[in-house]
Amino acid sequence: MTFTKKNVRAIAMDLLVTIEKNQSYSNLLLNSTIEKNQLSAVDVGLLTELTYGTLQRRMVLDFYLTPFVKDNKKLANWIHHLLRLTLYQMVYLDRIPDRAAIFEAVEIAKERGHKGIASLVNGVLRNIQRQGLPSLEEVSDPVERLAIETSHPLWLVTRWVNQFGYDKTKEMCEINLTAPLQTARVNLTKISRDECVALLEEDGFQIEKSPIIPEAIRSLKGNLASTISFNYGMFTIQDESSMLAAYALGAREDEYILDACAAPGGKSTHIAEKMKNTGEIISVDLHQHKVRLINDNAKRLGLSNIITSVADSRHLQEKFKLESFDRILLDAPCSGLGVMRRKPDMKYTKTEQDIERLSTIQQNLLESVTPLLKKGGILVYSTCTVDKGENELTVKQFLENHPDFEGDTTLKSRMPEAVQPLITNFDLQIFPQDIGSDGFYIAALRKKV
Repeated sequence: MTFTKKNVRAIAMDLLVTIEKNQSYSNLLLNSTIEKNQLSAVDVGLLTELTYGTLQRRMVLDFYLTPFVKDNKKLANWIHHLLRLTLYQMVYLDRIPDRAAIFEAVEIAKERGHKGIASLVNGVLRNIQRQGLPSLEEVSDPVERLAIETSHPLWLVTRWVNQFGYDKTKEMCEINLTAPLQTARVNLTKISRDECVALLEEDGFQIEKSPIIPEAIRSLKGNLASTISFNYGMFTIQDESSMLAAYALGAREDEYILDACAAPGGKSTHIAEKMKNTGEIISVDLHQHKVRLINDNAKRLGLSNIITSVADSRHLQEKFKLESFDRILLDAPCSGLGVMRRKPDMKYTKTEQDIERLSTIQQNLLESVTPLLKKGGILVYSTCTVDKGENELTVKQFLENHPDFEGDTTLKSRMPEAVQPLITNFDLQIFPQDIGSDGFYIAALRKKV
């Protein structure tokens, strides 16, 4: 079967239907669809843009469509996705002429439905073309307008405005609509950053050295995971903000380290590289298939100081001696609200109750792993979210209940210079707009001697 532009649009529509129906992660589904259909690079680009773009702007697209779609409750789900997908092209993609986008939509509607549906789709889209989009100025409440304009649920925007103020929230919501760069961490046990950049540039990649993290690179174009250098373990794909966790931990050579929620192993392998393959890192995760990923990554990177274990980190006291670890990293399960650029579908499925539920899990994990830390040892608590309920407040509550712990104010001295201004005392909240990375939180705590 040869692929035309129309097929790419039809595939995008099917993807959107599946993501919504199964609440499956858009990034994983997109990758498997690309592999299955063996798309060309150009088509992969279009499919990615259509799928992510339509997902990212779903609420504002619905706001524009509502006045033009009568009886929208009665329409089959795929028709809604087709209308959103086509309107996305008309509003946001200059390089695709409106008439081409509408023509393709009508063809898909004919193929999937019948003539009646095709003429409905045509009618709605032509009406929008003639009459123009409804104005967001009609929405008088600024917080509600921001929610619709940037397609973030109102409960979330309201919550963020209360926590961080309107301006910071607006910046965050806007950057969440942009595509993230792919970043990688050079494996300094094998190669220097300059040598790695030279290798990748020879392969035709456009690479920029990270101004934030000394061992990080950014790919301006192309997928680094498809290279020979990746297979040979010269680097690993990781976001810059999550590379900061290993800096915060500050593990030294020959130490005994616990990474309590370790899969897929990005932070464990970074700690292992920083320890120059000495000492021992116990990397624990709940699921067998995820632990396999840690092993695969360690093997590819040539690291032999990681020992994996399938276990529930809430019961590690049965497996390890109390006060035996020099340092512990707890990269806790969280709402993931910091990685919306990579998983735009998550903003429509998360609820405020999720945040409360996760906060309890985070407290339980802290309770369980901290007795394993030596006196004087460092605990790093991190999440990839931007919510105070899971971050500052979780840590505050832990410190209130554990007088044997204190904030580790030496954190700043271990961190890369570029992020030092963001560190308040013993913690830092990184917003997606701060260094162009994912939203991320880190707190460093010390067990008193």
